[in-house]
Amino acid sequence: MDPILQALQDSYHRLLAACAAALEAKEVAAGERSERTDKALNSFLESHQLFHGACDRAQEFVESVRQRIGSECLVDEATGPVSGRVVAGDAAKAGGGGAAVAPLSAVRLEQLSKAVRWQVIDLQQGGGGGALSNAA
Repeated sequence: MDPILQALQDSYHRLLAACAAALEAKEVAAGERSERTDKALNSFLESHQLFHGACDRAQEFVESVRQRIGSECLVDEATGPVSGRVVAGDAAKAGGGGAAVAPLSAVRLEQLSKAVRWQVIDLQQGGGGGALSNAA
């Protein structure tokens, strides 16, 4: 996360410097268009685009973390708290006294979630439920 923040901060500082240079060039040229002002404005535009790229990368990172946290919460909700879980192998070792709950794969849980989402979309569009048989 630190490299993403550092890149965002660096591109922001470059943007501010390019903005200041463009304003200074315009002031020196007394508001007239010159090669210096054109160069400064092009530099500002380039810095602006780089800043937007850095913002997009930071947003993608935040979104991926949000999805990862959401998936982990979904897995935790589906499988119960870690301390209350009894894995099938552990139950056999302990004498088989408790009900065994096999751990769910986050990938499998996501696949099931997508299948349910497609089924809902199909039902909303008036379909007959073909998405469920295809997803299963």
